Amino acid sequence: MTLVKTSLNRRSFIKVTTLAGGGMLLGFNWLASCRPKDSTLTDIPEEWFEINGFLKIAPNGMVTIMSPNPEIGQNVKTSMPMIVAEELDVDWKQVIVEQAPLNTAVFTRQLAGGSQSIRQGWKSLRMAGATARQMLRAAAAQAWGVPVEEVQTDSGRLLHPPSKRKASYGEMAAAAAQLPVPEEVTLKEKSAFKIIGTSRKNVDGPAIVTGKPLYGLDYYREGMLIAMIVHPPAFGLKLKSMDASAAKAMPGIKDAFTIKTYQDDYQPQWSDVSAFTELAVVVGNTTWEVMNAKKALQLAWEPIQPKKAEADVFGRKLVTTPSSALESSDAHAAKMVEMATRPATIVRKDGDPEAAFRKAAKIIERTYTAPFLAHNTLEPMNFFAHVTDDKAELVGPIQTPEFMEKSVAARLGLPLEKIDIQMTRQGGGFGRRLYGHFVVEAAVISQRMKAPIKLIYTREDDMTFGCYRPAYWATYRAALDTNNQLIAFHVKAGGIPESPLVPNRFPAGAVDNYLAEEWKIDSNITVGAFRAPRSNFIAGAEQAFLDEVAEAAGKDPIAFRLELLKRAQERPVGENNDYDPARYAGVLELARDKAGWNSAPSGIYRGVAAYFCHNSYVANVLDLIIQDGKPKVKKAYCAIDCGIVVNPDAAINMAEGSIVDAIGHALYSAITFKEGAPQQSNFDKYRLIRHSEAPEAIEVHFVKSDTDPTGLGEPIFPPVFGALANALYRATGKRYYHQPFWPA
Repeated sequence: MTLVKTSLNRRSFIKVTTLAGGGMLLGFNWLASCRPKDSTLTDIPEEWFEINGFLKIAPNGMVTIMSPNPEIGQNVKTSMPMIVAEELDVDWKQVIVEQAPLNTAVFTRQLAGGSQSIRQGWKSLRMAGATARQMLRAAAAQAWGVPVEEVQTDSGRLLHPPSKRKASYGEMAAAAAQLPVPEEVTLKEKSAFKIIGTSRKNVDGPAIVTGKPLYGLDYYREGMLIAMIVHPPAFGLKLKSMDASAAKAMPGIKDAFTIKTYQDDYQPQWSDVSAFTELAVVVGNTTWEVMNAKKALQLAWEPIQPKKAEADVFGRKLVTTPSSALESSDAHAAKMVEMATRPATIVRKDGDPEAAFRKAAKIIERTYTAPFLAHNTLEPMNFFAHVTDDKAELVGPIQTPEFMEKSVAARLGLPLEKIDIQMTRQGGGFGRRLYGHFVVEAAVISQRMKAPIKLIYTREDDMTFGCYRPAYWATYRAALDTNNQLIAFHVKAGGIPESPLVPNRFPAGAVDNYLAEEWKIDSNITVGAFRAPRSNFIAGAEQAFLDEVAEAAGKDPIAFRLELLKRAQERPVGENNDYDPARYAGVLELARDKAGWNSAPSGIYRGVAAYFCHNSYVANVLDLIIQDGKPKVKKAYCAIDCGIVVNPDAAINMAEGSIVDAIGHALYSAITFKEGAPQQSNFDKYRLIRHSEAPEAIEVHFVKSDTDPTGLGEPIFPPVFGALANALYRATGKRYYHQPFWPA
């Protein structure tokens, strides 16, 4: 048994008095789908007893568990409460899940990003459940006059075997709520888990498939107005003037004006990325009326005046100096060619790579590139705001509510405690909703209108606003000796405006002579985290290159990688390698075995790749055919080591979605520029994968593990790019170096 001190995270256990009239329950009651409506268990109680910030219990035994983090489709709204329920030792059928509001006094890291929700919440969620269970046991012991050590629990019941007394959690909830928080609690042995590791249906599932309002775009308030923005048509321009007279005269239009999202003296947070802070705004009764009025605005634009900007990125100051140029993709490509030939910043060096390359029997050198990408969340960007003189109420889809609360408070001049952000379910995030300028915009517009408003972006508004995945470039070199052994490895990578390089990852640590260099190009095109930042490019480039090196060495691609990983495990080079070679090799071996790597059916062309990021290890094998002159992935095999899998069905769903998403972006997607203007503004020109192009079958396999959970939403994505490039080579005889791969 694991004994933990609750004082380590006491903020999560702030006690409150007994609550009467529990209020509206926003979560879905799982029981409603499997028991009659007149069941007393499914009736919403009038009284709840809050045990700690994570849960409350009703007299009839129902338990409401709060899900603290934003839900963007990764299923944390189900998985996080499962962890609490496990340690509470309650029957999952008695659980209601409710989306927790932003509350920094109770919850920590209410953020969806970095594939860290489960990993970062694992200990505090377990502690919350275990603490509540201990308080219920103490209440029962006090009521029965017995030692607390003799009180046991089982699926929401308290038991005292010596006296055969028993009670439900509901019967002891009122007394438990009055007890002090214990100084320490005992966590379950992992072998005793009954909920964690079992598949549980998405608690929002029935509401999703029946069209119940869940998303920000669904949110409605009586008297609410619709607002839309117009931003400059190109990066490097800003608003000069606006004539809104024609728009204001149109039916249903309440006003048209300009706003400044952030003031000049504001010190931005990392989540405040915004390409265009001076915007034209139209407000009216309906979306259609506002969309038409936008077209009637007479707008003039002028070049920006570049200004150095500083942002606080988790305590690290990030300084950027955008140019005033109207940038084009052709110029970007020329600049990257130039930067790739210049001396760059050395970020890791092992051995003497220069000497090793001089004496090499064979040198392989290849360059890989990738374009800017747009996030394109299915649900358009939106947010509701109602700002009055003394408070701001905001509701909508945001991955960073805690950070945006601070931004809104600073912009409106209100104290932090007067800002109330309520989180809705999100129709996709992928990193786009980490950057909440649209939340601030909604607040500023509502303050100006003195009315509740919902800000809505059209697809064109969002796709041309920025926060893109950066454009990248990487050149790899490998040196082989006369025995076809890898004796040196060199990677030189950069991008606009950042480098994708992670210097201490494989094959660093597996090669005696290793050199990693990086460079970057400043730009006024704003970028942001895109599913598996940096890894989403560098993994594919690295893994495609390793396949080519393996071929030059006359070795099987998987055997070649395993040989390097064995070296990294037995005789590692350097001291800063950030991966576990044994776990890395484990997923490769699992994918190899499950796919039957050496026995592909006739006409099937296979590619493999593996990568470590977000604390997890993933290997992918793709089976590809050429159908009607186009590539088609018939089947995908995915092996994952992410520690304990909390909810297997949900984890499989996430893996399947990642694989389909990655195939589409690798084959088709790109944002290009001409004189600062994005050339793709909707799905007619920005190509995403179609349903018919998705793999016909996907097998997902997890390494059995007792390790605490690590990342899952992002690490599956990056190696797909490399596996696809390698499969395409086997199918066509041509190497694929530049994304998007198709049409070639």
